[in-house]
Amino acid sequence: MPTKYRLPNSPKKSHPIYWLLVIVFLAALGWLWWQPAKNNPRRASNKIVATKLPPVTNVIRLANSSSPKQKNISPGSTATTNTVISNGQFPRPVHDVFEAQVALIGQGISSGSLDGALGSQTHAALAAFQKQEGLPMTGVLDAATKTKLALEEPPLTTYTITSNDLARLQPIAPTWLGKSQQTALDFENILELVAEKSFAHPNLIRHLNPGINWSNVVAGTMVQVPNAAFPENPDPAAWITIHLAAKTLEAFDSQTNLLVHFPCSIARRVEKRPIGLLHVEVIAPNPNYTFDPEVFPESAEAKLIKRKLILPPGPNNPVGVAWIGLDRPGYGMHGTPHPEEVGRTESHGCFRLANWNAEYLVRIVRVGTPVYVVN
Repeated sequence: MPTKYRLPNSPKKSHPIYWLLVIVFLAALGWLWWQPAKNNPRRASNKIVATKLPPVTNVIRLANSSSPKQKNISPGSTATTNTVISNGQFPRPVHDVFEAQVALIGQGISSGSLDGALGSQTHAALAAFQKQEGLPMTGVLDAATKTKLALEEPPLTTYTITSNDLARLQPIAPTWLGKSQQTALDFENILELVAEKSFAHPNLIRHLNPGINWSNVVAGTMVQVPNAAFPENPDPAAWITIHLAAKTLEAFDSQTNLLVHFPCSIARRVEKRPIGLLHVEVIAPNPNYTFDPEVFPESAEAKLIKRKLILPPGPNNPVGVAWIGLDRPGYGMHGTPHPEEVGRTESHGCFRLANWNAEYLVRIVRVGTPVYVVN
């Protein structure tokens, strides 16, 4: 019988070491196959592993002068500077009612407190713009109006709450006497301050910043707000027309170009509404206010006080942050502590404007500017 040869010291198949080597060899082959499969999507398993993702925050695109970058900004986060929020190239046509309201401000046309709603004041503002551009005066945000009404900048920006903002806040006394004893009639809360600074309705500011607790805002909080601003260098007004039925105030330059269009409140009682030609007699930014009990016969407090009171200046002053007196005693155009209520028939005869509109009107009128009050 021929002799069977094997390697020196090689184990027999029945020997335990032989099977140990076989197991090690097979394990090595399996490991070599599994490694590339792990890194190759074509050879990897189709098994899906569930992963818990972090909650989605507000993602906004910020305009950057050097290179566009995208950052995450959570409502209520802090920042040292204000940043314009961009979501595309500018200038461009407006996309919706909110953007139209912001763009109209840039034309000197106000729809009242910015709210993104197509209400009567927005219809009137759109009609004023359409008339200016020679478009059909429908008051509707149609395709032709969108094309003409361009956004020069992003419609949103951020405002950073400062310690000075918080220091201004103070409760407003409910009585005339209490108001007269205050150092100022400033903003009562930070939401009111932010809304007024951005020409917006408080509800819109809440909607844009759902994560902010408005009862506990600290300095450095960054708030998303409308990016609204009037033209920087307006021409002087040649005359003003106030339409009682429409509850609007419009100013024109010497070439009959529309400078401003504002909603306004008028007198509740018809006999208190002045008709005809008036003139600007006095211009007073940030005025105080003289409370005369005889002007408020419906006030129980006025009947008790029986004397005049001087109320300090501030946005919650009865005439807001601006008074433009007319050459009819007791009548004028002025701001209001409740800008979201402008457009009603509730005054004692004066013409109430949102504070930011009254402030802008001060810049374009002069003593002697004609004011036509028409039905």
